[in-house]
Order: sequence, then C-alpha cells, then structure tokens
Amino acid sequence: MFWTLRICLVLAAGMSLAGEVRKDIEYARPGGVALKLDASIPDGPGPHPAMIIVHGGGFLRGDKQTYVPPLFAPLSSAGYAWFSIDYRLAPVNLFPAPVDDLRAAFAYVSQHAKEFNVDPRRIGVVGESAGATIVAYYAATEKGKYRPKAVVDLYGVTDWEFNKETLGKLSEGATAWLVNADLRKASAMTHIHRGMPPILFIHGTKDPQVPFANSPRMCSAMRLLKAECEVYVVEGGGHGMGGWEKDPALQGYKKKMVEWLKERMR
Repeated sequence: MFWTLRICLVLAAGMSLAGEVRKDIEYARPGGVALKLDASIPDGPGPHPAMIIVHGGGFLRGDKQTYVPPLFAPLSSAGYAWFSIDYRLAPVNLFPAPVDDLRAAFAYVSQHAKEFNVDPRRIGVVGESAGATIVAYYAATEKGKYRPKAVVDLYGVTDWEFNKETLGKLSEGATAWLVNADLRKASAMTHIHRGMPPILFIHGTKDPQVPFANSPRMCSAMRLLKAECEVYVVEGGGHGMGGWEKDPALQGYKKKMVEWLKERMR
C-alpha cells in the first residue's frame, strides 16, 4: 500500500511539471493486440527532445505506469517530452516481440512528431530492468531511420549467457520469454557495432537479479569498437529504482541521466 501510494505521488509530481498529458494513446495493434502509451508534452514552443520509456517487470508483468515513475519528474523538469509504453508480455509473446513493439512506438512518435511538438531527430529511449534489456538490444540492432539519438539502460541484461552462468540459471521471466531463442543471438552484447547510439548504463553494485558486471562488460566491448558509452555506478544499490527512492544517497543517477542526455540530445 505504501509503495503504491508512493508511486502515485511520484507520478503526480512528474506529470504536474508537464504542459500536457495524454493517456492511453494506441500506437500499434500487432496481431490485434492494442498497445498504448502515455505522453507528457512540455510547455514552450519546441520542438522538444523526447524519450521513449520502457518499463520492467521480468518480461511477464508491468505496464507503462509501473516501475518507471521515478523517471517522469527528472525528464519533465529538464524539458523533455516522454512517452511511456506498454508492450507485449511473455509467456504469450516471446522474444523479440517487445523489441518490435519498441520499434513501432519509436515509429509512431517519429511520424506524429509535429502533433506532439517533438523533434524527430532527437528521440531517445530509456528502460529499466527488462525494459533496459529491450532498449539495449534495440540500440545494438536498429540501424534504420528509427535509430535512437541516445539510450539509457538501467540495470538491464546485456549478455544472457553471462547472466545465466553467473546466477546459475535464467529467471522465470527470461525462461518464459526466451523459449527456443539462441541466448547469444538474443543478447545486445553480440550485436554491438561502431555506429550504434551512445548508451548510459546505470547499475547498482549490489544487484542480485542482474549482476552489475553486465553493464561495464558491454561498455568495455563497445569502447573497443569506438562506440560511445558510460557506466554510472550506484554504489550499494540493489535492483530497481523503487528501492533507490527510499535512500537519497542512491538518487544521484537522476541528475547524471539528465546531464548526460543534455550533451547527446542536442
């Protein structure tokens, strides 16, 4: 109950900074499934930079208003439009369905940029947990016109084989989502290349679900190929912004994220 109330308060605070909020906009209908997003558009002449937000939930649960509300206020206060999206979940929908949904959301925002008063040349993506796994894979594989300007990965899996080896098994959600998938090919690490967008990795050192090493390992591999990245270490942080919200000492990532985006979303 307390955490539900806290989420609502954070959501209200983030949305109150926006000039306009639009909810439940259908952006795609794959296989007849209506996928929706919530949009927050700043005041001012624009066109504004924009971030597409991808929630976590272990690929099995969650929606556009769960897990990610701590991102709303920092982005709104920095003058960003943001679009928090739903996507298809396992076990009904398998890899790479959510990646396809992110691409569809990116296309929708790009194609409706004038309507939302956003700059189609300055659209980035940010995800947490399962959502970060999705955005990292998207960043490494999307080479067309829907390539993001910048990417923020909050404690996502970048290498499924490494994660399985480190923890001794795949999580319930990963097992359901990756049925019949080649773990190596389903990993963002496998697809990194020199021309990929810059990534800011944000990760807690005491993450029991996604070992911290996921982030620096991928960043090191990216740098070898001259791709840009940075790892922001949340010292002592566990898995999830929800836990971080309880400790002001763990919230420096918000300022870092905004400053990092400002430099790359020009």
